[in-house]
Amino acid sequence: MSVEVVFYHLLHKPLEVALPQLLLKCLERDWKVVVQTGSDERCNALDAHLWTFADDSFLPHGTKADGYAEHQPIFLTSGPDNPNEADVRFLVDRAEPPPLAAYKRAIYMFDGNDGDAVQEARNRWKEAKAEGFEIAYWQQTPAGGWERKA
Repeated sequence: MSVEVVFYHLLHKPLEVALPQLLLKCLERDWKVVVQTGSDERCNALDAHLWTFADDSFLPHGTKADGYAEHQPIFLTSGPDNPNEADVRFLVDRAEPPPLAAYKRAIYMFDGNDGDAVQEARNRWKEAKAEGFEIAYWQQTPAGGWERKA
């Protein structure tokens, strides 16, 4: 099975706006997801946000604190764990990736207004290419959509 590594370059809308839309697309495909954040604090903030990101919608998810990780369609963590046997791994806030070979897709979301995050994304691109993964790069449009650039 070939892993696709996808880079989403945030420029105009923050992670809190972009991430829920991509998570919804994963659930539409019946993919289980794990979202790895850069810190426990960020994990907790996203946990609260995903219940309230839209007036008419929420994303079913959980964290280690909730228990029943294996039943969560979306699991939030700040570590390398994958207790729901996810198909897709999101890496946000410059989270340190675990080995990616076990996933259908790994998704890096990075802030294009943060020079260090951009440089780190370039390094992750080189690593993924060296490992032989399929790679795609999407840049955020001013309206918050995505345009494939590579």
